[in-house]
Amino acid sequence: MHIGVPKEIKNHEYRVGMVPASVRELVQNGHTVTVEKNAGNGIGFTDQDYIAAGASIEDQANTIFAKADMIVKVKEPQAIERAMLREGQILFTYLHLAPDLPQTQDLIDSKAVCIAYETVTDTKGGLPLLAPMSEVAGRMAIQAGAQSLEKSNQGSGMLLGGVPGVSPAKVVIIGGGMVGNNAAQMAVGLGADVTILDRNINTLRNLDIQFGSRVKVLYSTTDVLEAEVLAADLVIGAVLIPGAAAPKLVTREHIAKMKPGSAIVDVAIDQGGCFETSHATTHQDPTFIVDEVVHYCVANMPGAVARTSTFALNNATLPYIIKLANLGYKGALQNDQGLLAGLNVINGQLTCESVAIAHQLHYVSAATALAV
Repeated sequence: MHIGVPKEIKNHEYRVGMVPASVRELVQNGHTVTVEKNAGNGIGFTDQDYIAAGASIEDQANTIFAKADMIVKVKEPQAIERAMLREGQILFTYLHLAPDLPQTQDLIDSKAVCIAYETVTDTKGGLPLLAPMSEVAGRMAIQAGAQSLEKSNQGSGMLLGGVPGVSPAKVVIIGGGMVGNNAAQMAVGLGADVTILDRNINTLRNLDIQFGSRVKVLYSTTDVLEAEVLAADLVIGAVLIPGAAAPKLVTREHIAKMKPGSAIVDVAIDQGGCFETSHATTHQDPTFIVDEVVHYCVANMPGAVARTSTFALNNATLPYIIKLANLGYKGALQNDQGLLAGLNVINGQLTCESVAIAHQLHYVSAATALAV
């Protein structure tokens, strides 16, 4: 199979779909890999590094899209990239279709085989290709939140951990999954006063065992969420419903009542965000103010630590890339039910039910669509 790795073109996105070591694995399996010129420069890999691993280099993305049987990326294809997709071509990347109707429609129209990292599952129902970026984003959320609280960024001027004789900042994390857990680790390490809200009792029990008295874990009722958000200096939105749009748990009214100079970090922004006042921002212009509350809503947070993120992502995606290349998409999807769960679009049909519900579009099960 011919695998193409284009350079990412989203704002301040320096990650790359495959590092040279991953390319070498594909070449050793008998496949051809073409990488766009300078695709790895942002994380310290030269074109010569890719050539040494067995790849060829192309100057233009459109040449790669035209040649490749499978496109491996990191972020969702931008409009100019979606126009290059063709019928039967495999696209393997993050998609986040639930809040993005234009992308959804373009992928349907392309008749490409679109497999989303974020909905691939493992044997335990986990999300193995989302997990590494969730770990990164959770840890980054505290860094971003700490900076957002600085006075130069229109925050209240609080230090997360305080100092002797001065109280630390109160950090509230909505969601105790992978993002929330990693955010809590960082916040606790900095000495903040940390509370995690979740509705899964088993999750709360596990967090209590992990953190003990260093973190307060609370069942998230409407009353509890409101009280904690209004008392917070920093709120981290770490809610995930796989493949679906994030619920708007923090309302505009909540934001209006928060302390002036407090901050929110909406890690769920890729799925539309869990704060009603959120809209996607970029690393170039990461924050905005609503009712004196600093909003950090960067849609590709891990791109800021592109080298760490790329290696973490490649470690997770490589076995699936090899499987798709070795077996073809039909063989790979039929062989692996977890990978089949990642199929969002095929042959002009939408196969992710939560996306279909979000956009009120026709849905066909992945197994049915694949059998055609």
